[in-house]
Amino acid sequence: MVPIGHASDDKQKNQDSGEIVLEKDKSVVTLRELFEEYTDKSHQPPEFAGSNPSSRTRFHWRMFLKPCKMRSIEHLPSFPPSCLSSTTKPTCKDIGKNTIQCNPQSSRTLVNFRLSDLRNATNNFSNENIIGRGGYAYVYKGSLQDGQLIAVKQLSRGTPEDRISILLSELGILAHVDHPNTAMLIGFGVEGGMHLVFQLSPLGNLGSLLHGPDKNTLDWSKRYKIILGIADGLLYLHEICQRRIVHRDLKSDNILLTENFEPQICDFGLSKWLPEPCTHHIVSKFEGTMGYFAPEYLMRGIVNEKTDIYSFGVLLLEIITGRHALNHLKESIVSWAKPLFQANNIKDLVDPSLGDDYDWDQMERVVLTASLCVEPFPILRPSMSQIAVLLRGDDYEMEHSERSKKMLKKTTEGAI
Repeated sequence: MVPIGHASDDKQKNQDSGEIVLEKDKSVVTLRELFEEYTDKSHQPPEFAGSNPSSRTRFHWRMFLKPCKMRSIEHLPSFPPSCLSSTTKPTCKDIGKNTIQCNPQSSRTLVNFRLSDLRNATNNFSNENIIGRGGYAYVYKGSLQDGQLIAVKQLSRGTPEDRISILLSELGILAHVDHPNTAMLIGFGVEGGMHLVFQLSPLGNLGSLLHGPDKNTLDWSKRYKIILGIADGLLYLHEICQRRIVHRDLKSDNILLTENFEPQICDFGLSKWLPEPCTHHIVSKFEGTMGYFAPEYLMRGIVNEKTDIYSFGVLLLEIITGRHALNHLKESIVSWAKPLFQANNIKDLVDPSLGDDYDWDQMERVVLTASLCVEPFPILRPSMSQIAVLLRGDDYEMEHSERSKKMLKKTTEGAI
């Protein structure tokens, strides 16, 4: 690990203002100044004059990351390329690609890990240490020399530009996120590749526990606690966080569990900011995990809070049933559950390993919530604030939700 030294008064001032501080030629500069310097046309080599935009972008990102590999990053609360130029206003389509918003929630100190530290922690990135995988990364469990357990996300798939973009995007978003039900980032590494390092407990992630040999440790009270925590974390991202954040890859493998079975949403590599004037993003590249995709995302590339809510519904079904989102025949858990929803057959939905050992009222609320979340029409899905109330049963009558559901269906059918 690269040690973090004492900051000078000027350094401390920049750190307190929430900007990244790093050393360059023995002088202190902010990330904004550094990025502007390396993205200014005067710093382009001759061969880039008149080249296409993607070539220039690749050059800019390489030059931008070079000082990170050469120096110790002392304070890393945010990567703010989107705020570099006051004359450039990103569109809803642009935000979330290579842009990271400013004004972080809190200032955090992150450790810049050497590659040797991460190799030692993960047994040289052994396959036996893999606890998760996605479109661009593998996640390894590991242990530091002081015994602290960590999860190392290694961005090893996709193009170099993809990996850089995801690293910057995730760092920027995590800088704005501060909630007990979101993952705690403790460091990063850019030597020998792109790495993010998170705090990890012996329980690992929800997917490995729910679908592994130790699933019996997940009794209903623990599952219900996990459900409420995930709902609170997603509510924070959608409606309470400084910026509206759409996670885009909510699944059981992306839920870390603390020693007290408190869930923490992780893996923000595909997440997008959703500015207030915008109702949704349109994406042309499909990314995420099959089985969790909302119909409107598959058909039209629409991304907003309601696509997250559909994924949350699939996740609820996983927790209720103990089944995978897709079975070995690639059949969806949603398709399997629909007839049981319609027949109000809760008993056959419940994971057999639970037996009858669960709170019926809680299970009924969770099943109802899941059925609403996986509605094919986004307008029929509740918001996370409604879901948080429904799951707890506070001043929310199930009869009212059923009436609202029928009324929304009637309205939607009339509009189609």
